Amino acid sequence: MVQTNNIPPQKVHSLFDRIAPKYDQMNNLITLGLHKHWRTETIKMLNIQPGDFVLDLCCGTGDLTIDLAEKVGPSGHVVALDLSEEMLKLAKKKIEAAHLAGRVTLVTGDSMQLPFEDSYFDIVTIGFGLRNVPDADQVLREMTRVLRNDGQVACLETSQPQQPLIRLGWKSYFHVVPVMAKLTGSRYQDYDYLQKTTKAFVSVQKLAAMFSAAGLKNVHYKLFAFGAGAVHLGNKRHDRTK
Repeated sequence: MVQTNNIPPQKVHSLFDRIAPKYDQMNNLITLGLHKHWRTETIKMLNIQPGDFVLDLCCGTGDLTIDLAEKVGPSGHVVALDLSEEMLKLAKKKIEAAHLAGRVTLVTGDSMQLPFEDSYFDIVTIGFGLRNVPDADQVLREMTRVLRNDGQVACLETSQPQQPLIRLGWKSYFHVVPVMAKLTGSRYQDYDYLQKTTKAFVSVQKLAAMFSAAGLKNVHYKLFAFGAGAVHLGNKRHDRTK
């Protein structure tokens, strides 16, 4: 089991409810605006077809959800799940503004215990959420469980640069993030927690191994910004016991 944080789930839930109003603003600061490019590249790497049925976990304010909904077209659908109702309220406004409400269903739920049947979705994604769950292995198993055979999983996440000088600069920058949050009126403690989960998250190699252990094949990843971010992808193996 890879435990990504040791804070009780209800406290993490409360944290994301609190930061929801300024989440997009702080996400731009934390990633220097690069998360938009990372999402675009992730969508390009996914084999999304018109009519696909997609699940977006830890959807937050809905940016990746909107990208997915645009790709599946009028005949497809995206289910967007998050524990934070405040995040989902903001996602709903953005989805409606993009005129995509008919293609998206918002669900309040726990990514560690998904309320969906086996082999239910064509694609399952999670963006900037895996590092904040109590057990990343359990989430990956659940993502695989609800995915149809040969369906695709994608995880977009901040990562840890391997080049020493870049890694040093990356660590130094993340020490400043809580201070920037405080200057915008957010709680220092909330973003101190987020920068700690970012630094403590597993390496790209370890996450690739976790994908395989969860039952995924053809596992591969792409680094962004010298390793400051990464997307991992994999396909569900056929269960030969059924």
